[in-house]
Amino acid sequence: MRVDVLTLFPEMFDGVFHSSILGKAQEKGIVSLKAINFRDYAGNKHGTVDDTPYGGGGGMVLKPEPIFRAVEDLLGDDEASSSVPGGHKPRIILMCPQGETFTQHKAEELAREEHLIFICGHYEGYDERIREHLVTDELSIGDYVLTGGEIPAMVVIDSITRLLPGVLGNEMSAVTDSFSTGLLEYPHYTRPVEFRGWKVPDILLSGHHANVATWRRKEAFRRTLLRRPDLLDVVELSPRDLKLLHEVKAELVD
Repeated sequence: MRVDVLTLFPEMFDGVFHSSILGKAQEKGIVSLKAINFRDYAGNKHGTVDDTPYGGGGGMVLKPEPIFRAVEDLLGDDEASSSVPGGHKPRIILMCPQGETFTQHKAEELAREEHLIFICGHYEGYDERIREHLVTDELSIGDYVLTGGEIPAMVVIDSITRLLPGVLGNEMSAVTDSFSTGLLEYPHYTRPVEFRGWKVPDILLSGHHANVATWRRKEAFRRTLLRRPDLLDVVELSPRDLKLLHEVKAELVD
């Protein structure tokens, strides 16, 4: 996968892109991550990328020209290849508070792409023509406002990259993560068996894989019911799941 980020602060991505899982994914050649300063596409000696809004009001608005030029420069061969059978146009993603709320399902969808371009804004907002005529997706990581789109882009890129085959040491890790199954993840334990009087549940020491799997599923329901009951409204439940959920509810009442 190729990921390009258009930003006014490319240095913000240095540590993130070259550390931990993202750094290892690049070393393995699984993903290419690059931050580009779209001020380089301003087209004047002052590097102007923003201006006052028409109609008045506070703040500055990002101009369309630099961002369009930067995206068009990045498209390069991708734009040509998209016109032939099997060609793929990149997804162009605008990070903004008005966008679709980012979810694990969206991460899984984007992880199937070959090329992603992220646009990170600052100031008051974007010229609306960027939304209407350039981007394919608008994403938000939550109902709050940050100083720019850089940190949200890092969150989304990390979430997507870890889903790519070969990135994680254990391929099952991403499959069983919270939200991947529609539920919050079950509790985890490791050595020692007892710590300050708190013991690991006996069933996890039993070696009975079917019983362990049932316990984990049941505890995932318990955690979801207590912390994010809204998730249960949309997850598909089998008859066995419904039985486990009923058991959990009965235990919580008791």
